[in-house]
Amino acid sequence: MQTLFRATRVAVALLSFLTLSSFAADAPPREKPLPQSGAYEVPDAWRQPIAPLQLADHTWYIGTESISAVLVVTPDGALLIDGGMPQAANMLLANMFKVGVAPSQLRWLLVSHAHADHAGPVAALKRATGARIVANAESAAMLAKGGTDDIHFGDDITFPPAQVDRYLQDEEVVEVGAMRLTGHFTPGHTPGSTSWTWTDTKNGKPLRFAYVDSLSAPGYKLIGNARFPRIVETYKRTFDVVRKLPCDVLLTPHSDASGWTPNDASNPHPKPMTCVEYADGAEAKFDAELAKQRAGSR
Repeated sequence: MQTLFRATRVAVALLSFLTLSSFAADAPPREKPLPQSGAYEVPDAWRQPIAPLQLADHTWYIGTESISAVLVVTPDGALLIDGGMPQAANMLLANMFKVGVAPSQLRWLLVSHAHADHAGPVAALKRATGARIVANAESAAMLAKGGTDDIHFGDDITFPPAQVDRYLQDEEVVEVGAMRLTGHFTPGHTPGSTSWTWTDTKNGKPLRFAYVDSLSAPGYKLIGNARFPRIVETYKRTFDVVRKLPCDVLLTPHSDASGWTPNDASNPHPKPMTCVEYADGAEAKFDAELAKQRAGSR
């Protein structure tokens, strides 16, 4: 029975793979943006497919024009960090195919935070590939609820729920082949926000990647937030953690937040930013908003 089940699953994955290969081969140079989800409207750049971009020997950018999805590929399988909006699942599978990764070769699905614009397609990707989801307890709770009852947004930015397979601890390592990715808890943007670091190679030299979660506080209540009482202290600690990350190349869930324009393959990172600069800039904006809210509460 197990053999039959496994054979059936492989056949389904192969059929999906072949269907997507046809889609990928016939795709025009510049595809139309993915459709809006309906309830949660986002800018076109968040939904604009682009060609996969190789960043290092094992690391690929396969997301949209301004929402990151990072694929780490090894001979022993692959893993994906983030996926973008829920409607991006088929695009991501097609982009995986373009770089030589079949659905059954995806081993792990990692997330930065459980908002619809980054964890949206995780459930669909898990079903299509059999990959296991890795997240900390805070993100696991939000993934299971599909983003409902969000501390700041309530039920405004929901997505298909997904069940986590492996609960991540701070500084825990996730391995795929010879690649080792470390998860760093960087709460603030969400209580479960996680950043990821790993070392790849390029031109025969080691290259330390830092995929750092969003550090913004868009419309957040920073004074007297009953759902997040220590929100200010939490952000401050995270800024310090980010400054200390190993960081030759900085990536962020919103690519433009760290100076990337991945639609330009000839010069995808025209304004390189360090982790220190990223944290400093985010903290300055945070402090300005905090001062504004404090002044308004008097």
